Amino acid sequence: MLEHEYVTMGGVSRAKVGRYLSSMAAVVSAGVVFVLLKAVDIAQQFGLPANLPPSVLSLVGAGAVFSALYWFLDRYAWRWSYIGNLLKVPNISGEWDCKGQTINPDRTPSYAWEAKVTIVQSWDRLRVRLKTTQSGSNSNSAALICDEAEGYHLLYSYKNDPRIGETELNSHLGFAEILFAKDLQSGEGEYFNGHGRYTFGTMKLRRL
Repeated sequence: MLEHEYVTMGGVSRAKVGRYLSSMAAVVSAGVVFVLLKAVDIAQQFGLPANLPPSVLSLVGAGAVFSALYWFLDRYAWRWSYIGNLLKVPNISGEWDCKGQTINPDRTPSYAWEAKVTIVQSWDRLRVRLKTTQSGSNSNSAALICDEAEGYHLLYSYKNDPRIGETELNSHLGFAEILFAKDLQSGEGEYFNGHGRYTFGTMKLRRL
């Protein structure tokens, strides 16, 4: 799996969310166990054969319920607008059209380039994949910052590898920062490369 964990700043910490889920799991588990035991008692009162194996109770234990709740939050619930706004985690997953502009050291425009950006995101994992006709890059660390005044900032580092045959390009490391609009339909940012290719410039993203 190429997705990696990412840091959230300005939102609800994952540790706090974990405590909330633990409390919820304990309540849900206790309620389910009570209902199951009550159903067995009622069945026995009517002379019906009823037995509740310990393995069934283990399936509805607090640990199992916590795992189910965490999985549901990580995969689905965080995308719901109400929960996402509460956690302050934006849904930036999907396909983006990217138009880049390399800048010369004297701050004059150099050359323009285009790319397709794919962002794979869950509540606790993220991956930014950028592909051009000549190379591709994958993020290896990232952070999302909630800015009440401007929107959401995505900061990530990446490794870029040229396609076979691109002899003029070298594998390199880089860093990018993108500010997404509040409607999460566009974004603008900057990038710089090093350790193999020393360039920098700007990026404009538009959701496809």
